[in-house]
Amino acid sequence: MKLKTNYLGLELDNPLVPSASPLSRDLDISKKLEDAGAPALVMYSLFEEEIYHEDDELDHYLANGRDSFSEALSYFPDHHEIISGPDEYLEQLRLLKEKLNIPIIGSLNGVSIGGWIEKAKLIEQAGADALELNVYYLPTDPNQSGTEVKNIYLDILKAVKSKISIPVAMKIGNTFSALPAFAQKLQQAGADALVLFNRFYQPDINLEKLDVEQALDLSDSNEIRLPLRWIAVLRNQLEISLGANTGIHSVEDVLKLTMAGADVTFMTSALLKHGPNHISRLRTDILQWLDENEYDSLQQMRGSMSLQNVSDPGAFMRANYIKMLREYQITQ
Repeated sequence: MKLKTNYLGLELDNPLVPSASPLSRDLDISKKLEDAGAPALVMYSLFEEEIYHEDDELDHYLANGRDSFSEALSYFPDHHEIISGPDEYLEQLRLLKEKLNIPIIGSLNGVSIGGWIEKAKLIEQAGADALELNVYYLPTDPNQSGTEVKNIYLDILKAVKSKISIPVAMKIGNTFSALPAFAQKLQQAGADALVLFNRFYQPDINLEKLDVEQALDLSDSNEIRLPLRWIAVLRNQLEISLGANTGIHSVEDVLKLTMAGADVTFMTSALLKHGPNHISRLRTDILQWLDENEYDSLQQMRGSMSLQNVSDPGAFMRANYIKMLREYQITQ
């Protein structure tokens, strides 16, 4: 009872949810995650590029803004060569629902209003308890406004919500201007939760080959600071669930984000580094910390260090930035 939380209307035994990753492709690993105490599981993403759809529409979104940079064309895969994977995805979802006793959250990743959105209904019919909608759109056109970019997210969310009745979480990046206003619009458009933040792939340059190469590094605990700040800011401004994503490895990470106001703390890198039993160890450590610090539950501390409740709200704002720099210069 001490660790229970509610996310997307689902009552979960604890907040330690494995996020969308290749871990859910393997039934044995998924079962080990459940046995270790995972209260739910987010499936790996089904990408728009894996689904047969209107080619011209996807071409517009993938190619928009890079016509003047011919070298950039090679960065993108030819989506005509990508093998369609909806059937395999739906079969894995059905298998996980059959073999596991925890909620399974599907994941869709795309950038356009197109036929791929229809797969949300199939994911619901296959048994998903909820859906995580991951819109990964990288604007490169200098003539495209921030409002136009935000409308892409809102339009996709509305289209998905019109197709299904299960709860929908919107997973977004951290680069939006006026994030609280955008979060409010997502809530108004039907989002049942926000996941903060998407950890985007960042390319690197190989100086010897003079080529752009893949570079995917696992997270570390320092990365919780960004979601921590914004969850603390948004906690009392929204009426929907908030999920913290990226950098969650230790009991301290989970406790800090819970105090900021997170309902769940998603993790992948920690599980890749330490294995499924890391969830069990974290559960034990959290319970021990709660007992030692005389907390009855995680719910008791949830949001206690949000912007509205913290004794010094300026600590989340610009004033703390100035104070930190001054103190750093003095001590050096």
